[in-house]
Amino acid sequence: MFDNLSDKLDKAMHVLKGHGSITEVNVAETLKEVRRALLDADVNFKIAKDFTNTVKTKALGQNVLTALQPSQLMVKIVKDELTALMGGDAAGINLQGTPSIILMSGLQGSGKTTFSGKLANYLKTKKTKKPLLVACDVYRPAAINQLQIVGEQIGVEVYSEVGNMDPVSIATNAIAHAKQNGHNVIIVDTAGRLAVDEAMMTEIENVHKAIQPQETLFVVDAMTGQDAVNTAKTFNERLNFDGVVLTKLDGDTRGGAAISIKSVVNKPIKFIGTGEKMDAIDVFYPSRMADRILGMGDVVSLVERAQEQFDEEEARKLQKKIAKNQFGFDDFMKQIQQIKKMGSMKDLVGMIPGAGKALKDVDIDDDAFKGIEAIIQSMTPTERSTPALINGPRKKRIAKGSGTSVSQVNQLMKQFDQMSKMMKMMQGGGGRKMAQMMGKMK
Repeated sequence: MFDNLSDKLDKAMHVLKGHGSITEVNVAETLKEVRRALLDADVNFKIAKDFTNTVKTKALGQNVLTALQPSQLMVKIVKDELTALMGGDAAGINLQGTPSIILMSGLQGSGKTTFSGKLANYLKTKKTKKPLLVACDVYRPAAINQLQIVGEQIGVEVYSEVGNMDPVSIATNAIAHAKQNGHNVIIVDTAGRLAVDEAMMTEIENVHKAIQPQETLFVVDAMTGQDAVNTAKTFNERLNFDGVVLTKLDGDTRGGAAISIKSVVNKPIKFIGTGEKMDAIDVFYPSRMADRILGMGDVVSLVERAQEQFDEEEARKLQKKIAKNQFGFDDFMKQIQQIKKMGSMKDLVGMIPGAGKALKDVDIDDDAFKGIEAIIQSMTPTERSTPALINGPRKKRIAKGSGTSVSQVNQLMKQFDQMSKMMKMMQGGGGRKMAQMMGKMK
């Protein structure tokens, strides 16, 4: 996400490199490129103009510290202003109420149903809630079936009334069902349309009035850019929603919606969707997103993801193995599985400072570990536990069994040896150490 914008902003900051001070001339030249980059990312023209004017005022009003170069100071100012533009602080979700009711709204195709499932999974696994999904999209073919499939996938009950075409009665009946069955969060998935129309708006207004949700979320497809912002404005005028959800941020999005939607509707972005899997949901942190836009990575989020997969008991066992020099390929495979659970490789690489820029032209495949897994699975249990046994003939057999070459097996052996040494250096480090390890992995 934001690759194009990040690249353009980086080039804009290069204008100041080599200058010993910030002047009106070089700031104007830099900010002209910044404004152009924002407009190219589909940021609203007025917002882009106001943004660069604010940055200019702050830049000219500051003295460059001797420890900083003008370009470094400009990056800091731009980062601070981007953070403020996107909302400043992370906004939490309101889970008050018994049960808490969350109403999902948005256009058809924005990803409401999928995100409803992701949110239910997030509340179940990270907030220890017992959610109920409610199918109130009574128009789209297979909408109810889609939500039921999502519910089965994450182990969350779905309430539906086949044949009932009244979303208001379905939603109110679902609340009664939730109270009777101990559900403490209700997520109501409503119908979308291909465009904003009066009938749709009236219907969702009626649902909103009937169920009085604690939280109304507007789901927008980040790939629609400025159109998403305009649609959000229309919905907000009728629903006065509480927050925005941006989906498909892992796609080829220019990022304009993420940057300008808070300024237009004055409602925070609460969550972002970063992939197809049910755990591909993140709380939106404006400061972290600003870091990523400016190519600084997002180590905090990377560490948090690593810690979510961090098993203390397993870590203790691994520590003992490393200390005794017994770290084997079975342990290596477990580490790979942990990394895979953290999210898509492209997304993870983007969180490592400098890696996104260095690998911007490299196609990072989420199946990059498949070859490694095939090689390890072609080893015997003895070979996996005692890698030193793997000699030339064994390598040939392993290569043949995994459909790879001897050179690929040799490469894996070399990487394994490097990782073994690294693990020895990092004993007892937890999630942060794991993030550092990932930064060094090939």
